[in-house]
Amino acid sequence: MSEETGQAHVHAHCICCEANEAIGKFFRNIGPSEDAAEHFRQSRIEFLKGIRRILDDRIERIGRTGRRGTHVVVE
Repeated sequence: MSEETGQAHVHAHCICCEANEAIGKFFRNIGPSEDAAEHFRQSRIEFLKGIRRILDDRIERIGRTGRRGTHVVVE
């Protein structure tokens, strides 16, 4: 409410807000079907599993070498 008039302030939509809504609706309408979207979700999961496998393999290789860091004496 406005302190001077005691009336509620009505928020009018600006052209940017309306454009944002229209663009969002446009992209939702041209987006992939639910079946295609599910394939993309599964693809993302498989990609992350591949990254995890790369990291696990690297950790295993490092663990097999048994190399340790160098001991440095600090004065």
